[in-house]
Amino acid sequence: MQKWNVTGIWRLQGGVVDRTKQNLLKLIVDNKRLQSLLARKWSLVLIVMGVLLGKAMILQQLSPFAIAYFAVIYFLRKDLLVWIGLSLVAGSFLSPTSHTGYMLAEMLVFLLVQKALEKYERAELSYVPVIVGLSTFLVQLFSYLAVSGLTWYAFMLLSIESVLSLILSLIFIQAIPVFTVTRKHSALKNEEIICLIILLASVMSGTVGWQIESVTVEHVLSRYLILLFALVGGAPLGASVGVVTGLILSLANPNAIYQMSLLAFAGMLAGLLREGNKLAVSLGMLLGTSILSVYIGNQPEVWSSTLESAVAIVIFLFTPRGFIQLIAQYVPGTQENLKSQHDYARRVRDITASRVEQFSEVFRQLANSFKQLTGEVVQDKQAEEAEHFMNAASRHACETCWKKKHCWDSKFYQTYKYMTDMVTAVEKNENMTNREISADWRKACIRPELVLDVMKRQMQLYRNNQHWKKQIADSRQLVADQLSGVSQVMEDLAKEIKREGQELLLQEEQIRRALEELGLSIHSVDVISLDEGNVEIEMIHQYKKGFDECRKIIAPLLSDILGEHISVKNERFLDGGKGYSSVYFGSAKEYEVETGIAGAAKGGDLLSGDSFSTVELGNGKFAVALSDGMGNGERAREESSTALNILQQLLRSGMDERLAIKSVNSVLMLRSPEEVYATVDVALIDLYNAKTTFLKNGSTPSFVKRGTEIIPIAASNLPIGIVQEIDVELIGLSLKPGDMLIMMTDGIYDAPGHTVNKDLWMKRVLMEIETEDPQEFADCLLERVVRHHHGDIVDDMTVVVGRISRYQPEWATFSWPGLAQIERPKTVS
Repeated sequence: MQKWNVTGIWRLQGGVVDRTKQNLLKLIVDNKRLQSLLARKWSLVLIVMGVLLGKAMILQQLSPFAIAYFAVIYFLRKDLLVWIGLSLVAGSFLSPTSHTGYMLAEMLVFLLVQKALEKYERAELSYVPVIVGLSTFLVQLFSYLAVSGLTWYAFMLLSIESVLSLILSLIFIQAIPVFTVTRKHSALKNEEIICLIILLASVMSGTVGWQIESVTVEHVLSRYLILLFALVGGAPLGASVGVVTGLILSLANPNAIYQMSLLAFAGMLAGLLREGNKLAVSLGMLLGTSILSVYIGNQPEVWSSTLESAVAIVIFLFTPRGFIQLIAQYVPGTQENLKSQHDYARRVRDITASRVEQFSEVFRQLANSFKQLTGEVVQDKQAEEAEHFMNAASRHACETCWKKKHCWDSKFYQTYKYMTDMVTAVEKNENMTNREISADWRKACIRPELVLDVMKRQMQLYRNNQHWKKQIADSRQLVADQLSGVSQVMEDLAKEIKREGQELLLQEEQIRRALEELGLSIHSVDVISLDEGNVEIEMIHQYKKGFDECRKIIAPLLSDILGEHISVKNERFLDGGKGYSSVYFGSAKEYEVETGIAGAAKGGDLLSGDSFSTVELGNGKFAVALSDGMGNGERAREESSTALNILQQLLRSGMDERLAIKSVNSVLMLRSPEEVYATVDVALIDLYNAKTTFLKNGSTPSFVKRGTEIIPIAASNLPIGIVQEIDVELIGLSLKPGDMLIMMTDGIYDAPGHTVNKDLWMKRVLMEIETEDPQEFADCLLERVVRHHHGDIVDDMTVVVGRISRYQPEWATFSWPGLAQIERPKTVS
């Protein structure tokens, strides 16, 4: 078939072509922007790629690469569009079959269509493949119609070229962003890697025909590319690169069709030896190309193939390690890619921790400002009150009195003393009557009743003002305490985020190897923390028959190599339909608490004023809480349950115990103008060492039964909700396995009456109960108290019993020969 030559319409022949080349060179040399352009290495890479893609052809007739590359650059690097266009034209001059005219026409049609779409605001990157295919089809169709006529064979070729240009546009959209500044992340998908390989193979096809002695340039470059990707991604990636590059090179040069199988086999063999680093990979590629060359070609071809492989190996051995690591960052599954992701995650954690610390400081400053405002509340002194009242009295009573000048000018000190005495008397007795006015004041003042009435009204206003000022001050103090607590919680959160930012790649690899030695295949291992007593490990596996492997094998094995009990904390299936599951392992608690509760409402009613709670706070602590509201019935129940719920949430969030109690106290005081209160009795048990902290406000004593010994825990302070400033006393006690913790409300403790020593009576009753089951213990104690009152329930009664015991793992730890203990990190980042 005869293709349209540039001598057809553009008439670029002879001197015209020479002048065009000279003008192009002059433009490149004289342009002052060239130096800044060369300084940007990726821009230079894109231009060199443009030259080779402008020269590249398929079957020495089709050139779909140039227009696809030009169109994608138009969107991704529009600032380089002129240079890319010039490089494509320059590359077309190097091609043995001149196609410059077609290329320029296709670019022109693409630009016209694109400008039209931009005018109507329809220009999008997703339209590029369609525009490229349409531009190629129209230009080629016009060329055949204008020069040689359209035949079925010609129509098939132009259709194939149009489709190829459309497909290459889709491929270049995925691949070119690797070389541009528009790409923000470093992880490539598998599809993007294949697109990148196709782009590089297309660029290499531009070197077809370049030869030095018996060494062919495209064969050297293709084998060098295989070496790089085989070292980075192993056998799958090496074989994929071999297939793709061999296919495209065989399309550019039909005589090299055997290169596809040769390069695929060489890439696979090189990738299998990647563990031996560069030398082993080079040996694998050399063996692969040599073996197939012996079967395919004659002796000169075998020598040429071996020489080309040797040149590629030399270039590969001198390739900087940093360049190989840069490529590895883009390939999923490589250590460099994982490290890049860890670095990114660490940066995100550091930024998050910094922001949380900033917010914590903001809340701390706000808390300090509210505390300063609270401290600046002026407490009126006696003299100021007297002066305020005297001014009000003189303004309302003395202003129209005919003796004002006589009293306040002639006898100022005497009048001032009488007025001061009157203020003191009214302050002591707000219901002071006219008969109680002193005789001296009646002699000195002709309107004593009016002055007294004015002072009483002013005293009432003063009392109201002081009440609301106190309410405002209490509210400010509550806000200040809450802000301070939030600041502390956020500061702890920032420390936790920083702690999780620690690199534990070595320990993760040790755990993975240990599991593989047992024949277990784990998809991923993520060690969050290895702190003693606070181990956190997450694994993703693909077991379809449940989680027995995790509980029976993995957890006991982790317990052995970590030196402490590890258990399964959480299990969940991951979405995606691939059967993956995430299992969360953590430090097993050393102790556990078994509880029992018994209670009764006053008079046998359904609703008791007592509230209780037994809950694990999630930070290795178990809380047993008991509250008794003021009075009985629904209102008392509401107050006690509110106090416990708020306290439980504050403690679970990590707030300090003292601050949590004070916050609940402030809430109860502010939520109702009436006097309401509730007792609070809380025991916080550390499940790792059994150390227990008791918080008791207005509650009855608690007791610990240890064998034949009864240990009382008592504190003498007020319930919450009565006064603003409460005394929060923390009592510490280390419990032991087998201890029984008994907490009760006053309905139980006050059962013997006021004439009996309650402590001794309760100790005797507790010693008489011999059961070790917490629920039976609570039921027996409640029954004993009810029997003491002859079946009457004289008050709300609630008792909570907790038994401390050592945690017994479900599956025993086992040792595996050859597995060493994991070394815990010495420092925390």
